[in-house]
Amino acid sequence: MVKSTEITTVAVTAVAPAIWGSTYIVTTTMLPPGYPVTVAMLRALPAGLILLAFVRQLPSGSWWWRMLVLGALNFTIFWAMLFVSAYRLPGGVAATVGAVQPLIVIGLSRLVLTTPVRLAAVVAGLAGLVGVGLLVLTPKAALDPIGIAAGLGGAASMATGTVLTRHWRPPVSSLTATAWQLTAGGLLLVPLAFTLEPPLPALSSLNIAGLAYLGLVGAAFTYILWFRGLVRLEPSAVSSLGFLSPLVATLLGWLILDQGLTPSQLVGFVVVLASVWLAQRATASPPTAAKPAPAS
Repeated sequence: MVKSTEITTVAVTAVAPAIWGSTYIVTTTMLPPGYPVTVAMLRALPAGLILLAFVRQLPSGSWWWRMLVLGALNFTIFWAMLFVSAYRLPGGVAATVGAVQPLIVIGLSRLVLTTPVRLAAVVAGLAGLVGVGLLVLTPKAALDPIGIAAGLGGAASMATGTVLTRHWRPPVSSLTATAWQLTAGGLLLVPLAFTLEPPLPALSSLNIAGLAYLGLVGAAFTYILWFRGLVRLEPSAVSSLGFLSPLVATLLGWLILDQGLTPSQLVGFVVVLASVWLAQRATASPPTAAKPAPAS
């Protein structure tokens, strides 16, 4: 039986991927094209520094290198690979490749956290992958090996970051942990942005508004909710909520960009929602055979 507190936690955590679903439309309509790494850096670093100024707390001891690792996995590598995939693949293919992340989380959770592999969670992950494909794939979708490799690399990077965040459990609030990781990830993106891309052109008020939204709402606010969920829920349950991102992106395309909805996309909506529900049910409570370890 799913507890009301778990339902509340799932609902609050689900706000993050729902907001991430607006990233594509904001990026394509409000930002200058051709600066993916620079935009990622400007999305992470200012937001991290603002949060850091608010919490006024720095890591200590081993948390310095752990935050660098988590920042690199959850932001630097993930966002860089995400943009490479998005540039080399049609959006539908990139989203479908990235949807393999919950399945990777299930495997890593078994290896790192010794979490039992639940058949229902695997079925939910596969169903979500199919649902995302129905939502976003088109018959003319082209495949690019480098783009697919980047998409898989990005999914593996965030999956690893998700599992390690739960495994290490930073001894601070979700707000502070988000500040540390965003700052670390943003700092690591700085040399990549300066090396790989030309300077940004003069930014318009629309560009600045888009960057502010992606940084303050799409990064700072959402990752506070995401990391909060990882403290309270199993990583596989949290990662399955990521299926909501392409669902929201498709809805926004229909509502704002006047993109049509096909029968297969409507089926995809149902399959994605069913997969998210099944994943939450599968991880709502530990197996009956599992018992807490005796106090030492």
